[in-house]
Amino acid sequence: MSKGTFYITTPIYYPSDKLHIGHAYCTVATDAMARYKRLCGYDVMFLTGTDEHGMKIEDKARDAGVTPKQYVDNIVEGPRGVKDLWKLMNISNDRFIRTTDDYHVVAIQRIFKKLHDNGDIYKGKYVGKYCKPCESFWTESQLVDGKCPDCGRPVIDAEEEAYFFRLSKYADKVRDLLENTDFLQPRSRVNEMVNNFIKPGLEDLCVSRTSFTWGIPVDFDPGHVVYVWVDALSNYITALGYANDKYHDYDKYWPADVHFVGKEIVRFHSIIWPAMLMSLGLPLPKKVYGHGWLNFGGEKMSKSRGNVVDPYILAEKFGVDALRFFMLRTFPFGADGNFTNELLIQTINTDLANDLGNLVSRTTAMAEKYFGGKLPAGGELAELDGELKTLADQVRENYRTQMDAFQFSVALNEVWQLISRANKYIDETMPWALAKDEAKKPRLLAVMKNLCEAIRVSAIFVSPVMPDTAEAIFQRLGVPAEGRTLEAAVFDLETDGYWNTATGAPLFPRIDMEKELAELEALQAPARPAIEIEPLAAENVDFDTFCKSDFRAVKVKDCQPVKKSEKLLCFTLDDGTGTDRQILSGIAKWYKPEELVGKTLVAIVNLPPRKMMGLASNGMLISAVHKEKGEEKLNLLMVSDDIPAGAKLC
Repeated sequence: MSKGTFYITTPIYYPSDKLHIGHAYCTVATDAMARYKRLCGYDVMFLTGTDEHGMKIEDKARDAGVTPKQYVDNIVEGPRGVKDLWKLMNISNDRFIRTTDDYHVVAIQRIFKKLHDNGDIYKGKYVGKYCKPCESFWTESQLVDGKCPDCGRPVIDAEEEAYFFRLSKYADKVRDLLENTDFLQPRSRVNEMVNNFIKPGLEDLCVSRTSFTWGIPVDFDPGHVVYVWVDALSNYITALGYANDKYHDYDKYWPADVHFVGKEIVRFHSIIWPAMLMSLGLPLPKKVYGHGWLNFGGEKMSKSRGNVVDPYILAEKFGVDALRFFMLRTFPFGADGNFTNELLIQTINTDLANDLGNLVSRTTAMAEKYFGGKLPAGGELAELDGELKTLADQVRENYRTQMDAFQFSVALNEVWQLISRANKYIDETMPWALAKDEAKKPRLLAVMKNLCEAIRVSAIFVSPVMPDTAEAIFQRLGVPAEGRTLEAAVFDLETDGYWNTATGAPLFPRIDMEKELAELEALQAPARPAIEIEPLAAENVDFDTFCKSDFRAVKVKDCQPVKKSEKLLCFTLDDGTGTDRQILSGIAKWYKPEELVGKTLVAIVNLPPRKMMGLASNGMLISAVHKEKGEEKLNLLMVSDDIPAGAKLC
């Protein structure tokens, strides 16, 4: 029996001609959550798709000598396009929307007209700055060094007749939504939105363009096309049948349970989208979750930076499930993660080859050797078995709690406690020694059945993240369909009947780190910018002097630019003392303030105070310095958010 509905979405993606692993990150997480909810018994609707209108598409198509529709068709439907990538990554979406779909076009025209008729859209003239890559409007004061605050690329001057949405009308309601509910998570995103966009004064939003034609026409005013973000955000309801006759699922699935979105588009989803829905008189989504980026070399992956990581290469070398697991196991969902090939291979070798793969191989091999692969009813239990069951029960509850909170890495960490305990259980029970004594055969049987149970339960837990691996494990153990559900993920010490096990090739062969890194380096080297490392200074510092420096973990409570300074950011930090610490750092060129709120950094806290631009700075944040293409670059030293504020580094 269904436990109800669950509607989850990814943002619809701009159809890039160079897809990388960062594009897949959000969709893999969404897929894992959709699979988990299906495992729980929910009727799930999982939506993804592509955002295909806007000036940048029109320009790219012109440069390629094709029509905009031909351009997006090739990238979405063509070889190694968006749909191919989702197929490669084993994405189980229930629906795929393209904003060029006829039904969506009709629905957007009706939505725009309704907003207009409600008095929330009016005609005016837009004069300001426009970022073509982000399809974002900005005021002069919002720019950072004269460039887009989101992507850091140049903006263009825009002046044209346009329609505007009365976003300012909904400022108080949106602020109340953000500050007094759990609508936007993680909570650190709320401070970014309120401090950077609402407190300075929420301006009305330009919602039509007349300077290009590749967009959905405003049907009651020829020459205007609908602003791409109004078009894109509305997909979440048009894909269910709102304002069109293509589908009829709106009443069943709306409001959405959660929109998973990258942090760079939280503003659109947490401010503009709720205001539009308020104007339309429609329910708001229950939650927006803004996750971090997968960075490469400390920077967001992008074609322009030459640091993209090809998911096709990684999937071919290491397997899709290993890639999915790595993304969700290694990086806390909500924070940024720094992708490296070394970390990927290390995770596969440690967690998948050594722990999970080895457990399955050893267990099935012993079951085959000692019982011919068939484990009958019976067996002699011992106190040690109860410990394994108790842990499995605890893991089950903790796993569900963390998955329901979208904390994939923490949930998988819980599962790995059970997997690690099962490996230790083998060493403690020594089945090979029990097999030498016929009188101990009942005890050996119980040991093997307990190991199979631990593996079965673990396979259920990992199935949303590694569906093919879980299926392979179920087949090797002979687990029937009814034993593969979350409801059945209860450790049973007295399973009756036969376990029909089978041996096979290792699930995850161990990878030769040095060999694979060399091959990946050769494949990725042409795209990677040169990085110059400053030579180490020759001057030595005696140990006692070094020990006088007090390095502490500090958590960023707030971060603001320093007025009249292009370099300085002012940090308000929790250093564990109960009193906020203020430190100024010349890091503004490389970081936006809102990116740093909630991060855990490292500071020297026992330096004498000094004044910078009239403000006191009580300590120094630690950064790494290197050069890229001859230009100096700083990277703040960030540590795990699990480290408490005030923890001493030694």
